[in-house]
Amino acid sequence: MARYYRYRLPPWARHCIFVIEKVTLPILIFQLVRTLFFPTTLDVFLLGLLVGVFIAFYLEWI
Repeated sequence: MARYYRYRLPPWARHCIFVIEKVTLPILIFQLVRTLFFPTTLDVFLLGLLVGVFIAFYLEWI
C-alpha cells in the first residue's frame, strides 16, 4: 500500500514529492564533499539525514 500512497495525494503535493526526490541526490553529493573537507557535528547529522531520505526514496518508502 505504501508504494501507491503518493498517488492518492493532491497533485500539488505529489509534484512536491517528485521534486524533492530528484533534488536529493545532488544535495547529498554536495553535503558529502562538504563533510569530507569541513567535518562538523551539524554536517555529519545533515549527511545522515540526507542519506536516510535518499534510501527511503530509493526503496519507495515515501
